[in-house]
Amino acid sequence: VQLQASGGGLVHIGGSLRLSCVASELSLERYAIGWFRQAPGKEREGVSYISSTGTSTYYSDSAKGRFAISRDNAKNTVYLQMNSLKPEDTAVYYCAVQGAYSDYESIDIGPLTGDFGLWGQGTQVTVSS
Repeated sequence: VQLQASGGGLVHIGGSLRLSCVASELSLERYAIGWFRQAPGKEREGVSYISSTGTSTYYSDSAKGRFAISRDNAKNTVYLQMNSLKPEDTAVYYCAVQGAYSDYESIDIGPLTGDFGLWGQGTQVTVSS
């Protein structure tokens, strides 16, 4: 089972994108989900987190105030709305499930340090000047 991120693309500075995270063989409503990104030559970093119930959310300092995470369990989808995009937001964005899966990575998202796995292919976000 892997998660699939989509919705990336090329936008100008100040633009917006909404990313989606789905899993074809997993009911996401039972799991906390994180969004992450990896720019060329850099380590993967945490961007945002949402608990299984949606009652707890966390953001990295760079995402705070500009990005919003949400989930629609009826659609088995977790979203990341990204506004006021900057060139430094350019990266491949991934979503992953919190848990000690075989491919887990321990990553900080704001005040949270968690293990996340079931990494799938990410989606490229490019912000041009």
